[in-house]
Amino acid sequence: MDRSTAYRILRDAAEHVNLREVGTHTLRKTFGYHFYQQTKDVAILQELFNHSSPSITFEYIGIHQEALDKAMDKYRI
Repeated sequence: MDRSTAYRILRDAAEHVNLREVGTHTLRKTFGYHFYQQTKDVAILQELFNHSSPSITFEYIGIHQEALDKAMDKYRI
């Protein structure tokens, strides 16, 4: 299966359940996020994703934004 076929299947499935903004990178990022939540091992993810630093990996999987959002939730009225 090539990348365009995988993308088409994923988009069709997402449409079926009314999801938007889903693509092949969604699966990669979701894997990274859950792998990190379970293992807390950013070094392995950094290597798997071929990133040059842990900060890039954290940003890629959305960990920094999640921490900021949680901190801001304490101050929302």
